[in-house]
Amino acid sequence: MSLVAHSLDVIKTLQAPSGAYPASPTFSAYRGYSWLRDGAFIAEGVSRHGDVAGADAFHAWCARVIGDRAGQVDALVSRAASGESVPAGEMLPTRFTLEGARGDDDWWEFQLDGYGTWLWALREHVVRHGTAVPGVEQGVRTAARYLTAFWQVPCYDWWEEHVEHRHVATLGSIHAGLRAAIALGVLGAAESAAAAEAVEGVAGLVEREGVAAGGHLRKWLGSDAVDASLLACVEPFGLYPAGHPVGAATVAEVERQLARDGGVYRYLADTFYGGGRWPLLAGFLGWNHARAGRRAEAQRYLDWMAAQATPAGDLPEQVSDLLLFPERRREWLDRWGTVATPLLWSHGMYLVLAGELGVGA
Repeated sequence: MSLVAHSLDVIKTLQAPSGAYPASPTFSAYRGYSWLRDGAFIAEGVSRHGDVAGADAFHAWCARVIGDRAGQVDALVSRAASGESVPAGEMLPTRFTLEGARGDDDWWEFQLDGYGTWLWALREHVVRHGTAVPGVEQGVRTAARYLTAFWQVPCYDWWEEHVEHRHVATLGSIHAGLRAAIALGVLGAAESAAAAEAVEGVAGLVEREGVAAGGHLRKWLGSDAVDASLLACVEPFGLYPAGHPVGAATVAEVERQLARDGGVYRYLADTFYGGGRWPLLAGFLGWNHARAGRRAEAQRYLDWMAAQATPAGDLPEQVSDLLLFPERRREWLDRWGTVATPLLWSHGMYLVLAGELGVGA
């Protein structure tokens, strides 16, 4: 079985009856939870390879989960509008149980990027297949209202770290998500105008404060470091497209600092499981190369991703052969066990890059 076929099978088999995609079926810290960000990219992968029903079910689940919290969002927006500073712990979560509930264990919950990424992925899916996903309107409007109100607020990044900062990858996902929400045509006139104003605000803020002296995007405002999550600000989110000098410089700098022998690190100070290379990030770098017309380079990253699969064909969250901080690996093994395998986001990103390169099942 090809890795495309196996990836589709893993994702379809593990998708919950609710429509949620579990992050990883056995990893202790992820088991029983679905992340909006991970799931959106997983849905993008299967959508590209014809699993319309699976992607529909995921997007419908997201819309229900978010739409059911419309009253909570209204209350949060009202509190913020009155000048109150809303604590991070009272904001919407970044992950939900497979049934759609908030988890009852401690987590780094306040992350805005997943809401923007879901809106982006929903729009991509609808345009690709030419059919609407029924019943998503309330969820779209709720997510857009939430992002419009809180896009300037610091929150945790993709890696659930540094809640004190405004992360450029998060801003890029919000920019893409609000553009998608407007394009879906379900927002009211006032909601659409507010979302458009937020889109302009994000673009202006990143232009003023999010570009380092070297011409590439920053990991967060005020830092000159890079992070592999910034790749998404170029492709697929288009905050700075591949042909723009900032987009090109960002991809080049991420590759220069973080790519090694086909794999990609998250960031240079990463100590999680010793700081290994992530297959899903190789997928993002390959995606950028493919969109820029560098197919041979994109293929090299796809091949590296495939080479990381277990004998059964499962892709891990990260690989441990060339660690940045090998002395830090043991503490995570003791805390959570072996690296998450399979990680459905890794399989989703393999499907995305395979689709970009015309590799089918």
